Amino acid sequence: MAGKFELYKDKAGKFRFRLKASNGQVIATGEAYETKASAAKGIESVRKNAGGAAVRPDLTRAAPHGSTSLAVNAPRGRAVVPSRRRRRDTAPCGSR
Repeated sequence: MAGKFELYKDKAGKFRFRLKASNGQVIATGEAYETKASAAKGIESVRKNAGGAAVRPDLTRAAPHGSTSLAVNAPRGRAVVPSRRRRRDTAPCGSR
């Protein structure tokens, strides 16, 4: 089973999306959008830009407590999906 995008309204009334792995784990959360249509465009941007995207070392930032984070950037360099922080010892999605 493939991962899926979920579109939702956050507590502040903004629209967001999250990408869930086939095991249900949230692996990425989009930024806040004013409209549902804008959030849907954000999903399409991730689909378009992340498919063959390379991971560049300058996009991976060390974080406190031994975790890392990674961003998916659109062609102009704007972060479309800043990912959730993951502990370094966490297994990759689908490997459990």
